Amino acid sequence: MLGAKNIFSYRKHWAHKFGVAPFLPMTRAEMDLLGWDACDIILVTGDAYVDHPSFGMAVVGRMLESQGFRVGIIAQPNWKSVDDFRQLGEPTLFFGVTAGNMDSMVNHYTSDRKLRHNDAYTPNDDFGKRPDRATAVYSQRCREAYKNKPIILGGIEASLRRIAHYDYWSDKVRRSVIFDAKGDLLVYGNAERAIVEIAHRLAKGESVKEMRDIRGTAYIVPRVPEGFIVMDSTEVDTPGLVTPHLNPYEMVTEEGCETKKTQTEQAAQSIDQKNGVQVVRVALEIPRHHPRDKTVIRMPSFEQVRDDPVLYAHASRVFHLETNPGNARALVQRHGDRDLWINPPPIPLTTPEMDGVFDLPYARAPHPQYGEAKISAWEMIRFSVNIMRGCFGGCTFCSITEHEGRVIQNRSEESILREVEDIRDRVKGFTGVISDLGGPTANMWRLACKDPRIETNCRRLSCVHPGICRYLNTDQTPLIELYRKTRALPGIKKVLIASGLRYDLAVETPEYVKELVTHHVGGYLKIAPEHTEEGPLNKMMKPGMGAYDRFKQMFEKYSAEAGKKQYLIPYFIAAHPGTTDEDMMNLALWLKSNNYRADQVQAFLPSPMAIASAMYHTDLNPLRKIHRDDKDEQVFTPKSIKQRRLHKAFLRYHDPENWPLLRDALREMGREDLIGNGKKHLIPSFQPAGTGLTGGEGKRKGRKFGQQQFLTKHSENGRKPLPAKTAKKKPAKARKTRTR
Repeated sequence: MLGAKNIFSYRKHWAHKFGVAPFLPMTRAEMDLLGWDACDIILVTGDAYVDHPSFGMAVVGRMLESQGFRVGIIAQPNWKSVDDFRQLGEPTLFFGVTAGNMDSMVNHYTSDRKLRHNDAYTPNDDFGKRPDRATAVYSQRCREAYKNKPIILGGIEASLRRIAHYDYWSDKVRRSVIFDAKGDLLVYGNAERAIVEIAHRLAKGESVKEMRDIRGTAYIVPRVPEGFIVMDSTEVDTPGLVTPHLNPYEMVTEEGCETKKTQTEQAAQSIDQKNGVQVVRVALEIPRHHPRDKTVIRMPSFEQVRDDPVLYAHASRVFHLETNPGNARALVQRHGDRDLWINPPPIPLTTPEMDGVFDLPYARAPHPQYGEAKISAWEMIRFSVNIMRGCFGGCTFCSITEHEGRVIQNRSEESILREVEDIRDRVKGFTGVISDLGGPTANMWRLACKDPRIETNCRRLSCVHPGICRYLNTDQTPLIELYRKTRALPGIKKVLIASGLRYDLAVETPEYVKELVTHHVGGYLKIAPEHTEEGPLNKMMKPGMGAYDRFKQMFEKYSAEAGKKQYLIPYFIAAHPGTTDEDMMNLALWLKSNNYRADQVQAFLPSPMAIASAMYHTDLNPLRKIHRDDKDEQVFTPKSIKQRRLHKAFLRYHDPENWPLLRDALREMGREDLIGNGKKHLIPSFQPAGTGLTGGEGKRKGRKFGQQQFLTKHSENGRKPLPAKTAKKKPAKARKTRTR
């Protein structure tokens, strides 16, 4: 992988003489106690300020503090006026703005677009402390407060909305968030490397408009600067465009990523009026060897992807093929009369740099101004340790790789053990149990490509799908040793693993499964097969159930050897693109045959920029080459409220509330054989009174089911039927309670 300047090698800013703040200040009074007359940088966040390395603003703030800058925090300001944005005064350098640890729309709304009623990142879970589309709103208020100060956008929301993207909540394609927010620069991914360089260059007097060479940033320009080779990506209906769409499962060399033609710079323009969309194409022939840092790929414009699903799917595909820091090129996308320029992704942090980030002087607690208020997100991670970043799984519904990348960034064993001891010695309420030792994925620590040259040039979207790449190191012996050393520390009673486990990797090292099951499971282990059927699994880029079965066998074997009764809790997704009603029916049958009853159901939520979101919006599959006339890869996607409810109902086949809906669906599918009162049936033919229906309809239907069907239920269970009079009264009472 390419090299980069160490983030801790910069000469410190003059303000380092003020030393380390116990908490980054949130008020002028705190600034006065620190001896500050101003903040150099003010960070605005939609989350409560928790000084812990799991909270993005704490990491960025402490990182900038380590460089010698005075950093203040404005957490969850009242966005309806500008007053809160002036409470720390004018920063000498810039505002940094983020919506928080979650996209604000995901934070506010469920997958059914219903308003949530709590916010885990707010004291006492209070809802409504941040606006919808918080990045844009906060940025605009900062501009009102001090109009001449640079505004740097960052965090999950900015990162996942850095390009024209489908927005599920408005059901339309929106332009890059930098246009709505009117920010000067957008930093995407893990921001340490970029934000440190930005701060030092601003401190030296450089204008933010001159910062055009920082990786991991996006900005607005009037046009492509001179000296760049522009490669057009909009030839979607014929093969042989300048950069061929690559099979995400093929290993390619550097030469294989580029064309074999010589440059003629012929500007062959054409106009496509198909579907009422005007598409201007400029086909350029590019030399086989050309400087990557002087090459930019022109994506279809915002207006084009907004109006043409084929171009949107194509753009999504090209975008994801340009995410490897080793070979990615810059992207440019026209928005109106201006261009959005996206530089290649940041170079991943080295292990010493990762150690430095996690060894910063975090208070490991919420800011004192919150008093005894409970912050659920903090309570969840207060005794956990993050050992790595990134994920090479490539699950299409997940946004981790779009934000953190596919290259795993590891902490050293020594740094991890120091943090465990720090929790033991400093964190109030610690009882000796580390609640998690993981990250985006529990068991990818120190896993990487065996050949750095291949890693640099690879364009696969996943290292583990459709099978584990032969170049991937899957040895989890170092992780086993880390687990053993952690649980051997004095004062540590137990170390649990709560992060998502990649079981297809785990079975490659049986000793890892044995260590995990014997010492690190608290009775239940949650894993996520997501589905049982090949169609949706392929669209998710998840392993088949064979890997799950192998892991389950190992789990049960080692649990028995340890003398423990432990259980696997599988998670599944309803209504994912590529999922039919039959797929969900088969999943429900699998659940019943394995005696699983899901308490909570996860319905697919199209997050910004994810590949599965592109499938949802376009009904096309960006995992393969897109052709305008290709009808073979139309992706069926459940979109209607009724069908999404049906798919969720299949996951909770055991809930009587869902039986009426499932009966109707099974009859329409010609599967009435699954309706009955025997073990072979999925759902019963009877309906307990007062369930499945509400209101007046529930009362009317309740009378129908509440007599004969209630009696039938009891007789089939081998009980004596209730007298008719009693049978009539009981359902009536249940209905009254239900509809009160």
